[in-house]
Amino acid sequence: MPSNKLGIEGGSNGGLLMGVMLTRYPELFGAIVATVPLLDMRRYTKLLAGASWIAEYGDPDDEADWAYLREFSPYHNVRPDRPYPPVLFLTSTRDDRVHPGHARKMVALLREHGYDVSSTRTWKAGTGRPPTTSKPPPSGH
Repeated sequence: MPSNKLGIEGGSNGGLLMGVMLTRYPELFGAIVATVPLLDMRRYTKLLAGASWIAEYGDPDDEADWAYLREFSPYHNVRPDRPYPPVLFLTSTRDDRVHPGHARKMVALLREHGYDVSSTRTWKAGTGRPPTTSKPPPSGH
C-alpha cells in the first residue's frame, strides 16, 4: 500500500505513539490523528496526572531519564526539514489525565515550521473520544 494512503490514529498513550510515528517515520503515513496525546515529555510531570507516570516513563528532571525521554519526546523531535503528513490533534478540556496544552503546543510548533495541521478541536464532554452521538463519550482512555 502506498504510504500516502495509510492513516493512523491513537489516543492518550496511543496519542504519544502517534507523535512518535509523526516525528520518527513521517514518510510512512498519509495522515495521522492523535486524540488527547501526550507530546511534551519534558514537561509532562507538570500537567494534570503527569507526575503519577514518573514510574512508567521516568523523571524528566533527572538528567539520565531526560536523555532517554528526549529521544522520543514528539515535541522535542519536530524538525523543520522533515516531510510530515497532515495531522489532526483532538483534545479535551475535561480530560483529567492529558492536558490539552500538549496538543496546542505541538500544533503551534508544527504551524511555525509551515506544516499542515489543518484542524484542532477541543471538546468539553468527558474524556476519551469526541462525541459523535447524543451519548457521552466513554470515560477513561
